[in-house]
Amino acid sequence: MQFGLVEMFQAMGPVAKAVSFILIALSIVSLYMLIERSMAYGRAKNKSREIAPKLAEMLKNGQIKEALALASKKEYKGSHLARITAAGIAEFTEGKAAGISHEEQLQTAERGCDRAASVFNQELKKGLSVLATIATSAPFIGLFGTISGIINAFKGMALTGSGGIGAVAGGIAEALVTTAFGIGVAVIALWCYNYLNTKVEVYDAEMANTTSQVIDFFVRQGK
Repeated sequence: MQFGLVEMFQAMGPVAKAVSFILIALSIVSLYMLIERSMAYGRAKNKSREIAPKLAEMLKNGQIKEALALASKKEYKGSHLARITAAGIAEFTEGKAAGISHEEQLQTAERGCDRAASVFNQELKKGLSVLATIATSAPFIGLFGTISGIINAFKGMALTGSGGIGAVAGGIAEALVTTAFGIGVAVIALWCYNYLNTKVEVYDAEMANTTSQVIDFFVRQGK
């Protein structure tokens, strides 16, 4: 038996082949999630960079309504900075219209920013649970192929009546390939998950900073 990838795949049993196809599909899903989430994070970053100086200038000039209208535009829906700013301004103006004290207005504005940050955080984490599941389950899926290969190795020994390397080589190769494949897919998924999760943590910090800046602006407005 030759031990090229094609030859080993052809020699695999149905269980090992099924496991291989599942692992290939999971690796594709992992790479797709990496690309899709990276693009979403990139859009949020670019939109926030675009709107940040405009909002800063409007708030500096006391143009609260104009800032709210800009931050609420559909084109900036993907910007975490715009979402947080819009939520804070909306809650502050509604509190002011309701006649509550300035301190209570600040509290409602902060809660509005926090709610918006929480919602956006969940949007950023969309699909990360899938990567985590793949990272933890891929080695066990590969284990099915391992077990199948060992069974085939024993079958080879039973058919030939010999325990020589020729009788068990195919089954052992099948077991090792599926094991390595499962570990490889898990590593890819784990790397993707950690990379994307680090990005989410950065955006969480930026949203917290934006919340602080919005509240500080309203504090200065009340003095």
